[in-house]
Amino acid sequence: MRSDHAEKQRLPKISVIVPVYNGEADLLDLLGCLRMQTYPRDRVEYCLIDNGSDDRTFEILKSASQAGFTVHALSEPHIQSSYAARNVGIRAATGEILAFTDADCRPKPNWLEDLIAPFEESVVGLVAGEIRALPGDTLLEDYADRQETLSQKHTLAHPFCAYGQTANLAVRYQVFEQVGLFRPYLTTGGDADLCWRILRETSWRLRCAEQAIVRHRHRATWAELRSQWQRYGRSSRYLHELHGVGLARDLSLQQYGYRLSRWLLKELPIATVRTLQRKGTLADMLSTPIGLVCAHAHEIGQRHAQLPPLAQQIEWLK
Repeated sequence: MRSDHAEKQRLPKISVIVPVYNGEADLLDLLGCLRMQTYPRDRVEYCLIDNGSDDRTFEILKSASQAGFTVHALSEPHIQSSYAARNVGIRAATGEILAFTDADCRPKPNWLEDLIAPFEESVVGLVAGEIRALPGDTLLEDYADRQETLSQKHTLAHPFCAYGQTANLAVRYQVFEQVGLFRPYLTTGGDADLCWRILRETSWRLRCAEQAIVRHRHRATWAELRSQWQRYGRSSRYLHELHGVGLARDLSLQQYGYRLSRWLLKELPIATVRTLQRKGTLADMLSTPIGLVCAHAHEIGQRHAQLPPLAQQIEWLK
């Protein structure tokens, strides 16, 4: 018993930080996932930050503080940005390791246990877990699942510099003392910005914890899909202005036409046969036109975005 207690006390204390905006529909499921974590409860605190919601979010957060595990109901009512809300959580945190996820994510029970493991290596300053899809039944959810749209493997292989998405990311507290917090007025791209500041300005290393999984619901409607990819485009523009990252080139009408012609004449017949053989789905048949919708939305977001002057600011712990 004594050795078990001593072993548990050697485990790092974790502060889980979750920004929430109008999360009434998600919070009960999220809290259920947090309650099921296998990491010792007395070594974890959960900082959930209401970001100016106009539903029952803050009421639910306050009641969750009596749910049998440590939940701190916090608020960021002034700046409408998930990064500003995360900064409130960082300042309130008492853990050695800060783990980030989102209100619409569903961490698996072993999430924290596996996410924290790479920090045993003293040079590791941040760890990215994996993001997988929640079960969906629409065409667009199936498409995104097959494309692994949210997977960290895409961001970890970014040609400029690897980064992890804040849907599933852990960072040593002391790292924030060196590079500062999130840019509070940034509305997208803040996870890449933070990771790049850490990896390019310090000697801390990034590791991937593939077994530390959170699940996330893909977009189910065309409006949601276009909004998602326009946000990705805005992120590209912001990161271009902040870090000099190259911008994606817009496709010309000829390129759109070529890709659609190739799809009609070559890809669609092959995918149709595979679907009839039950080796593919409708999402496979329509992969190219859906991808072109995403590309066009990304172009719009990138073309019209303009980095707000305040988004240049980095907040600091002190």
